[in-house]
Amino acid sequence: MIEARADLLIEIGTEELPPGSLRTLADTLADEVAARLADAGIGGGARHVYATPRRLAVHIEDVPLMQPDRRIERRGPALAAAFDGEGRPTKAAEGFARSVGLTVDALERLETDKGAWLCAYLDEPGRAAVELVPEILTASLGKLPIAKRMRWGAGEAEFVRPVHWVVLLLGEQPIEAEILGVRSGRETRGHRAHHPGALYVADPAAYAPLLRSEGHVLPDFAERRTAIRAQVEALAAELGGSAMLDEDLLDEVAALVEWPVAIAGGFEARFLDVPQEALITTMIDNQRYFPVLDADGRLMAHFITVANIESRDPAQVRTGNERVIRPRLHDAEFFWQQDRRTPLVERRKALKGMVFQKQLGTLYDKSERLATLAGAIASRLGADPECGRRAGELAKCDLVTAMVFEFTDLQGVMGRYYARHDGELQVVAEAIEDQYRPAHAGDSLPDGAIGQALSLAEKLDTLVGIFAIGQRPTGTKDPFALRRAAFGVVRILIECDLELDLYELLMLAAAGLADRVDSGPVVEEVFAYIMDRLTAYYADRDIPADVVDAVLTCRPTRLGDLDRRVLAVQQFRALPEAESLAAANKRIRNILRQSETEASGKVRVDMLVEPAERALHEALTAAEAVVEPLFAAGRYAQALTHLASLREPVDAFFDGVMVMAEDAEVRNNRIALLTRLYDLFLRAADISRLQSAG
Repeated sequence: MIEARADLLIEIGTEELPPGSLRTLADTLADEVAARLADAGIGGGARHVYATPRRLAVHIEDVPLMQPDRRIERRGPALAAAFDGEGRPTKAAEGFARSVGLTVDALERLETDKGAWLCAYLDEPGRAAVELVPEILTASLGKLPIAKRMRWGAGEAEFVRPVHWVVLLLGEQPIEAEILGVRSGRETRGHRAHHPGALYVADPAAYAPLLRSEGHVLPDFAERRTAIRAQVEALAAELGGSAMLDEDLLDEVAALVEWPVAIAGGFEARFLDVPQEALITTMIDNQRYFPVLDADGRLMAHFITVANIESRDPAQVRTGNERVIRPRLHDAEFFWQQDRRTPLVERRKALKGMVFQKQLGTLYDKSERLATLAGAIASRLGADPECGRRAGELAKCDLVTAMVFEFTDLQGVMGRYYARHDGELQVVAEAIEDQYRPAHAGDSLPDGAIGQALSLAEKLDTLVGIFAIGQRPTGTKDPFALRRAAFGVVRILIECDLELDLYELLMLAAAGLADRVDSGPVVEEVFAYIMDRLTAYYADRDIPADVVDAVLTCRPTRLGDLDRRVLAVQQFRALPEAESLAAANKRIRNILRQSETEASGKVRVDMLVEPAERALHEALTAAEAVVEPLFAAGRYAQALTHLASLREPVDAFFDGVMVMAEDAEVRNNRIALLTRLYDLFLRAADISRLQSAG
């Protein structure tokens, strides 16, 4: 018998939904409904998720019209509570029996490793999908991630926004129900302006085409986003430039419109004298406009907006948007002109009134620490320490400018502009901006020694200071962005290949905080916290955790050196000899742990009596002569590749030599030989930590 199936359509029509959570709401609704349909035994096939500012919808294909009959288990009281000492049923047993429509004698026993209970197995007839869907939808709506639900009118329904219509269709049949205080039907609504009236939905498959053709609505979020990108790119090309297509802005605009229509606008060229970052920020953040750049990446006096209407007079829409953006650009121009009247260095005193953290002092105090630490790091990088010191002194001064007060994302960026205007050295100005890099995953790194010094100083001072006052990150709480700071330190030290000792830098940072907090004791903890980020860092580069662990066990403190070791071990791991040598080193490690004698490392050649131990000693001595210079030069990959040749003598040694000989001197001599072998590999990593490929 062929099971009857039909497509299911659910649409919740609302007031304009919050753009930031639109896709999450739609995807969660689809996931919840699909999961509950499956749990009820009526799971369907392919699903199509739709999300616009005024609707959340899901179309699920091939949903069974009837739930299958099910045998369900009802568990009653534990046997100990179901019968008294004489074996007579208690009130608990009798009450359970009545609840399932059986006598106590007809109940069954369920025994598990956790105990025994009375139970009943009942045959439950399947229900029609039209009965189940309203219950499933109501439960699913209750699970949507809505921070604050609102009520409207005189009803008790609560949702993220007021609900105006609900569509429930199973095939061609409407499902009648009350959802969020609204009676469901089969009529959707088109675009608020282009087709505000009802649209009759014949069946679920007709829903999306109907909205596109008659309703002036592109219901599919991805389709709408693609249309916006294409329109914006085409308009920018007509203007002789290219659009700055910020991905987050594309998402937001797609969540704000149902029928996107891109329109180009312009503004007076004189505004281009203002730093373009400020103009771009006000266009994107305040107006949701797409800036237009020329072939050299410079801002043009144009923008592109996306309207939610196909106007009969696009010129009026263009003029309106140009009129709206002009005061914003005037503000940016005014801030730019006013801020430059006061040099950055004169703003330092204003930092004394801005608290960084109560126990760690003001931003002025932090800038003093940054000056000292950045100067010290610059010196270690072979750069001018005075430039590092100057960059630290000016690092936070742009925080008290009008431009940064209005556009906080421009901190550092405006500091660079103002520093150049004041005549500061280019490297100092660029370092002020670079101190915040990398700001996010994939962000560019500081370019130049002074920028690297200041960025490291900013992050290390914060890490040590916040750890010292006991506010370490916990769970998802990280108010001072310490995880990001730690990742930033890792990326700068490794990817800029800086020969700096992380532990030494942390000690310097702790010394700068010594007059405020007892920071010395947390250096080890902060060091471990930063090193813990390395597993995730290398996972993004497809390097497994055991490779990283093998290197971290040796506790290298220079991350550039650590990176060369990790890459070398990863390369070594692919050699056919690696697994055998890793197992041998693991065996050596266990022998050394169990040995009661501390080996001196000095091997007496005259006591090497077995051919296999003599052969290992000769091979080890020859290998040491080759790899010691390689290790000293940091050429770990070549060194480990050469050490792979020790596989045969090592295997032969363990096959033919009893390490724990009865003669104490022979035993100690063999342990000394193994110690030399183990220590030689440790120059790169503890390869005994490598996991078997099998």
